Amino acid sequence: MKIAFFNQKNQFKKYLEELKKVPVMTYEKSQLVEKVSSIEIHNCSNLKDLDLAFFFDYRIFPENILSGYPQWKDEQRAMRSGDTILQQVYLPPIPKFSQKALFGVRIKEVINEEKRCGFSYETLKGHVECGISYFLMEEANGKVLFKIQTFSKPGNFFTRLLGPVFSIPYQTYCTIKALKNVKRILETESL
Repeated sequence: MKIAFFNQKNQFKKYLEELKKVPVMTYEKSQLVEKVSSIEIHNCSNLKDLDLAFFFDYRIFPENILSGYPQWKDEQRAMRSGDTILQQVYLPPIPKFSQKALFGVRIKEVINEEKRCGFSYETLKGHVECGISYFLMEEANGKVLFKIQTFSKPGNFFTRLLGPVFSIPYQTYCTIKALKNVKRILETESL
């Protein structure tokens, strides 16, 4: 993890190259805390009707929370298992007036089923969280849901110490904002 006071977008390519060499944090999934959050996409009952290009470009979080730089974007291709994503998180979520925390995740699985699609990623060493997250679009009973499912624990001493008062509430805030952002895009921009 790197901390910066200024936006590091002009350094994303360099940081991504460094992160490609960083291993995934080791974890035992059964010993992690599971959280599941979802939101219904109201204007659609079929996944095939949705334009999910933004979703698979990792534009899930609002830009005031996180700037992502995925390996597949850098290489101008589609997402695949093993790809690395550089994440620049804004603390607080005000890009011009915040500290920037930079860390990485690695795509574990790309899911493309008839009624379910999405991806999962695992945190890389140095991340504030340790574990795996799933970002899924699911079709069931005439409804489409966007679901975020995480299995995680604090990734270092400081997040263990500050988790109850900072990390956990901020992670919850980011999850809610991501759900609402995807819903907004799908209900207003993607049709």
